[in-house]
Amino acid sequence: MIKKEIRVIGIDDSPFNKFKDKEVLVVGVVMRGGLFVDGVLSSKAEVDGNDATDKIIKMINKCKFRPQLQCIFLSGIAVGGFNIIDIKELSKKTKIPVIVVIRKNPDIEKIRKTLIKIKKRNKIKLLENAGKVIHIDKIFVQLAGIDIQKARKILKIVCTRSLIPEPLRLAHIITAGIVTGESKGRA
Repeated sequence: MIKKEIRVIGIDDSPFNKFKDKEVLVVGVVMRGGLFVDGVLSSKAEVDGNDATDKIIKMINKCKFRPQLQCIFLSGIAVGGFNIIDIKELSKKTKIPVIVVIRKNPDIEKIRKTLIKIKKRNKIKLLENAGKVIHIDKIFVQLAGIDIQKARKILKIVCTRSLIPEPLRLAHIITAGIVTGESKGRA
């Protein structure tokens, strides 16, 4: 049985200009279930860089909420464009399961071709390492350190206002508000 107030973190990156910005803001919202915000964490990662996994691991492992965190939610597999997160490494180094939430089924082959075209072939292995994309209700997920049944139960608890887990929705709103002055659109 999973408690209704399971402590989780949702992580999203801010809007950025891929031609101008060198770094992107990464925000984590710590919540109990999908109802109570306990805290906000932040870090920065390179646009199209290779540091997202390490930056997120450090952000989580040094926070005061770390001992109670039961799940990490990511909004997609990358931040700052193609700064791809190694979700298995993230789960292993934090000892917390990871659920990557994706609104639309990604075209992995198109992403692979784009990585080759922009001379970032080394990131293809990270993309493949994330595992298969699974359809749950009206969203898609990738999992590390957690099985599909437990992921479904946690998603049921944290998706309180939309199809997207509330910590991810709030992280999206916060990053957009900080970087652009006002949040807009849907998370």
